[in-house]
Amino acid sequence: MARYWFRQKRFGYGATPATWQGWSLTIVALLLCAGIVLIGPGIRDNLLRPLFIILGLVLVIGICSLIAWYRTEGGWRWRG
Repeated sequence: MARYWFRQKRFGYGATPATWQGWSLTIVALLLCAGIVLIGPGIRDNLLRPLFIILGLVLVIGICSLIAWYRTEGGWRWRG
């Protein structure tokens, strides 16, 4: 039986960390996003800079969201 890292939000859509693994994933994703945003302005090519930032953030957030979705007990749905 799989152990879930996230639990359903009481209100709204998505999940919230419930175990140390969920918190670790969240913190690592935030650090990676901060690193991408901080490194991005150092790129001299005006075309490559926004491309690096946007694609990097989409990749990190997308992978983190897929892992969270897979590791959430009961899945994601709107709760009002």
